[in-house]
Amino acid sequence: MWFDPFLLYPLLLLVSFLYASVGHGGASGYLALMSLFAFSAATMRPSALVLNCIVSGIAFIQYSRTGHFRPKLFLPFAITSIPAAFVGGRIELDEGLYRKLLALVLLFSIYRLLSKLPETREELRTLNVPLAMLLGGSIGFLSGMIGIGGGIILSPLLLLLHWSNLRQTAAISALFIFVNSLSGLAGMGTQAIGWSSQMMAMIATATAGGLAGSYGGAMKFSDTALRRILAAVLLIAAVKLMAT
Repeated sequence: MWFDPFLLYPLLLLVSFLYASVGHGGASGYLALMSLFAFSAATMRPSALVLNCIVSGIAFIQYSRTGHFRPKLFLPFAITSIPAAFVGGRIELDEGLYRKLLALVLLFSIYRLLSKLPETREELRTLNVPLAMLLGGSIGFLSGMIGIGGGIILSPLLLLLHWSNLRQTAAISALFIFVNSLSGLAGMGTQAIGWSSQMMAMIATATAGGLAGSYGGAMKFSDTALRRILAAVLLIAAVKLMAT
């Protein structure tokens, strides 16, 4: 381990804060950090999903309290993503392939986010339910297999398709991440989770960052700031992952 282990917690606090501020759980960031701090591949996926559940759950509560959640938009994605995430969670990938897939997911998300996105003032389009169900199942399967919640893929799609504005997207993505993370964990089995003292400290740190970030994202930050934060976080995670 060439990083000072005490650096893990302030970095984890920063990652959970930034991800929660845009309604995400932060699994991709946690995976990048754990790879840098020499966590075993067997513990990375379940550990990231546990932290993901906590932070995305906090983010969803904050965003839904401010009236940004749209249940009718969320349900078509969730109906197919939950069982697909369970199936994906049961698949164990070769470590080299796993890292390549995660890096591609991050780079795709960065590209789509930095492309021209619709302004939140534009009129929203009617949801295409069959397409939403297809996308939900595909994202859920990939999420369970990699160990993320899928929000980094769902968020830019919702915006690009004009189905929701930025804060509605954050609320929907937060709950989407939460249910997919739970389903992916169920697919792996509870024995995959290591409840060590280090894991409990990571949970406490991520909870603190999630509380602060979700409050700031739902109540304080501008739309432009949210978009820039998300792009920066995804880029950092992708660079760290490719550097290991």
